[in-house]
Amino acid sequence: MRKFNIRKVLDGLTAGSSSASQQQQQQQHPAGTREPEIQETLQSEHFQLCKTVRHGFPYQPSALAFDPVQKILAVGTQTGALRLFGRPGVECYCQHDSGAAVIQLQFLINEGALVSALADDTLHLWNLRQKRPAILHSLKFCRERVTFCHLPFQSKWLYVGTERGNIHIVNVESFTLSGYVIMWNKAIELSSKSHPGPVVHISDNPMDEGKLLIGFESGTVVLWDLKSKKADYRYTYDEAIHSVAWHHEGKQFICSHSDGTLTIWNVRSPAKPMQTITPHGKQLKDGKKPEPCKPILKVEFKTTRSGEPFIILSGGLSYDTVGRRPCLTVMHGKSTAVLEMDYSIVDFLTLCETPYPNDFQEPYAVVVLLEKDLVLIDLAQNGYPIFENPYPLSIHESPVTCCEYFAGCPGDLIPALYSVGARQKRQGYSKKEWPINGGNWGLGVQSYPEIIITGHADGSVKFWDASAITLQVLYKLKTSKVFEKSRNKDDRPNTDIVDEDPYAIQIISWCPESRMLCIAGVSAHVIIYRFSKQEVITEVIPMLEVRLLYEINDVESPEGEQAPPLPTPVGGATPQPIPPQSHPSTSSSSSDGLRDNVPCLKVKNSPLKQSPGYQTELVIQLVWVGGEPPQQITSLAVNSSYGLVVFGNCNGIAMVDYLQKAVLLNLGTIELYGSNDPYRREPRSPRKSRQPSGAGLCDISEGTVVPEDRCKSPTSAKMSRKLSLPTDLKPDLDIKDNSFSRSRSSSVTSIDKESREAISALHFCETFTRKADSSPSPCLWVGTTLGTVLVIALNLPPGGEQRLLQPVIVSPSGTILRLKGAILRMAFLDTTGCLVPPAYESWREHNVPEEKDEKEKLKKRRPVSVSPSSSQEISENQYAVICSEKQAKVISLPTQNCAYKQNITETSFVLRGDIVALSNSICLACFCANGHIMTFSLPSLRPLLDVYYLPLTNMRIARTFCFTNNGQALYLVSPTEIQRLTYSQETCENLQEMLGELFTPVEAPEAPNRGFFKGLFGGGAQSLDREELFGESSSGKASRSLAQHIPGPGGIEGVKGAASGVVGELARARLALDERGQKLGDLEERTAAMLSSADSFSKHAHEMMLKYKDKKWYQF
Repeated sequence: MRKFNIRKVLDGLTAGSSSASQQQQQQQHPAGTREPEIQETLQSEHFQLCKTVRHGFPYQPSALAFDPVQKILAVGTQTGALRLFGRPGVECYCQHDSGAAVIQLQFLINEGALVSALADDTLHLWNLRQKRPAILHSLKFCRERVTFCHLPFQSKWLYVGTERGNIHIVNVESFTLSGYVIMWNKAIELSSKSHPGPVVHISDNPMDEGKLLIGFESGTVVLWDLKSKKADYRYTYDEAIHSVAWHHEGKQFICSHSDGTLTIWNVRSPAKPMQTITPHGKQLKDGKKPEPCKPILKVEFKTTRSGEPFIILSGGLSYDTVGRRPCLTVMHGKSTAVLEMDYSIVDFLTLCETPYPNDFQEPYAVVVLLEKDLVLIDLAQNGYPIFENPYPLSIHESPVTCCEYFAGCPGDLIPALYSVGARQKRQGYSKKEWPINGGNWGLGVQSYPEIIITGHADGSVKFWDASAITLQVLYKLKTSKVFEKSRNKDDRPNTDIVDEDPYAIQIISWCPESRMLCIAGVSAHVIIYRFSKQEVITEVIPMLEVRLLYEINDVESPEGEQAPPLPTPVGGATPQPIPPQSHPSTSSSSSDGLRDNVPCLKVKNSPLKQSPGYQTELVIQLVWVGGEPPQQITSLAVNSSYGLVVFGNCNGIAMVDYLQKAVLLNLGTIELYGSNDPYRREPRSPRKSRQPSGAGLCDISEGTVVPEDRCKSPTSAKMSRKLSLPTDLKPDLDIKDNSFSRSRSSSVTSIDKESREAISALHFCETFTRKADSSPSPCLWVGTTLGTVLVIALNLPPGGEQRLLQPVIVSPSGTILRLKGAILRMAFLDTTGCLVPPAYESWREHNVPEEKDEKEKLKKRRPVSVSPSSSQEISENQYAVICSEKQAKVISLPTQNCAYKQNITETSFVLRGDIVALSNSICLACFCANGHIMTFSLPSLRPLLDVYYLPLTNMRIARTFCFTNNGQALYLVSPTEIQRLTYSQETCENLQEMLGELFTPVEAPEAPNRGFFKGLFGGGAQSLDREELFGESSSGKASRSLAQHIPGPGGIEGVKGAASGVVGELARARLALDERGQKLGDLEERTAAMLSSADSFSKHAHEMMLKYKDKKWYQF
């Protein structure tokens, strides 16, 4: 685990910062207007950061193993990660520190241990008998490259084959090398003139442990007698070998080759194979050899008591099947089934009833590890159906483009989503239960409901139940269903704002209480959804088109010098859009031949069947303006109590009444300022083709047609704005020195920077709009990328029928304040420091006719406001909490004085800020581009936590990181996996209990019965005393320079993130001691050698002296 340097803020520093803030406060407020003190309960000891669980498919998998007794599956990856799967809900993630690829995994079956072999020639022994597995021993090979390992069942001696063709033997208890070595030249002797290549296979004869089958890459196979230390038989074939498998009786084995053939050999007939099969080869006439096929990468040979054996293989397709998907072939008797896979096969294993290799195998399933999926095939049912996968491995079904995380949702929400999602399940799965069912669940200490929502590149939105550190998909919504699909690539004039994925989700706004959902997509479209348990057919999809235009006076910013942060190109096509409310038959074009007034996507004009779940309420699309495509949406908010949705981009802001289906507001960002624009930008005059602001601005139109023949305009600038996913809302982020830095070019003039002021944050609330207000009222707070906060007052009609008849009146009321950096998040507190959530309307079923009483209630209903201030004294106030990329401020309302201020970062900038509940209090949580996670108390903004968490921040993490209540957070750690973490001390302490157990005590199945006659006549399995053969007493010590033993930290594995540092230090100290011991050992050996040499010299000298003792000098 990574070492966290947790900096807890000292009381003195806290006191210093609070006194500084008090001085600042005194400067800002005249005497007598001091803010009332709010008792804050959160302290730095409430915070601690640690990873909790990782969900999703292991990214870039490379190895697979299964424990048939414990029923645990292990997957290794190219980045050194290890994922262990037991019963649904029991999962575990571990990481090798080196990050080298895992090339092979071997369980110590039913022992609660696992050996991993890595591409850096290290072997590691993992202890799985603890909730967080850890390494007990490591062995680093110094002179040879490891290529294959084999650990026989119930043996402690691991065979390790190398690239040089030698086999070494490792004692897995002590993780030391035996002196017994099988050298390649001894194994092949004179059977081949050249080197046989690396070892690609090792296995012992199922009926005789003393016989070892060694496969070399070149095509040579050797049956080695371990006792006599010589080869019994050598089998040669002129095609390279990829894998070898035994028949359980030990009399035959099968090899798979690089030309797509399988050879079956009789052990005692090494001259030629007993049978050669080309499973996918075309049999030619005249007895010629079949055409060569692609290599068969792996073969398994499994027997059954009643019937033919199974031969299962991957690869081997003929070369003329171009474009055919990867296949797994199951040969059973005379039938051959070819099972197509969606992705290439990394590895597969056959799951059998017995762990004993010398018994009938009785295979019941095949687990296939694909590049991006895990598939389990039922061998016992006709047609080989697949099992329904219970693990949350489909996060990446379409690439994730955004995430939101909600902890503490209403209790009825997960069952409601589950019930509508249950109808979406596919049919045709195996009827059996998922066979990988080892381990035990942890204790569900956390009881609150948690939901994760993921938005995807194909326009789908998935809802996940994330309660108690598990993950399960609840419901999937396809937002692209409302749009016409283009039949072919040529017929795509509308979607050329993006190269591909025109429906990709960029922003999700969700109200859990009312279940209203709003999404913003990459093609500048917004869709509002209402939740219903009833199926409906929508005759006409309600639709609005909004012309959000940015205009600035030519004198202020000449086009030649303009360099806005977002590329602003001109479209190169001549569309013929239709004016609103006209039928698709008529079309028109703008006077200068540029595309104008046409959306990027075409809404379906046929009736739409909407299943129970989320149903389209309204589609809003931004349109092209004068040849320029609409700019992507940068912020979005929906409020169920007011019936409003608002969104903004770098051109301006639009507000829509989704109940009346009317545009209420459509303003450029500059126009929000009114006459108070600090940059003195002037709207262009006279305004061209600008629609009047106000209700009824854009009427509902039933669809737009763009002709198929697109003629390029020769006069237009050749700059069609293409955005390829994954898109991010911050296009000016650069990755430098493994972290983000903002590209702030000095050449960009201040006017140009201001010229593209985007809307970056939106928040509906009931608060004080102006300084003179005596009571709170509904309004919208708007934050921009230049750090400005503006307020728009909302005048809502009464509830019931009046709400649908009278217009909502909106009036911008100017700037409230400014911060450094773009505004990210806003929230409101009452006088006691409690969070004031936005008003909402509780969910009710809309598609059921209401009874008279209900209608009466509805008439009287006012929007539910949860603001506590409305019923309190006039003197009582609120606090606005505003977080930007650089700082946070707490503003007292209605006075609009700055009560507290905190500069979060000087050198970096905040990527995500959230105001969250924790331990019956609230705090501001921030994630910085430099990898730091910080929390601040509210309202005083005291620093509580600052941890350097992520050494490398990339765009995917920046786009998906989010905090939620109760100390939870998550981000997309790889394209296929979600990493969850906690910043709560309490959750860190409870984590050990919540994690599942991987190892459970299980009795090993009985060994197969040898039978009376086999025992009498010497048949049946022959055992071998490996200890006697490989132990130090008989084989001696291995060369010290061959491999280095490294003790692991597994015995005293640290539970908490902070403790991992101590473990690391201990491991390093042990390693240093071990190295010192090794050096001392070498020195001792050398000293011993010198002593023995001196001793022999002394003896020799003594003998000489005796020989010549009585002789005179002249007798020599």
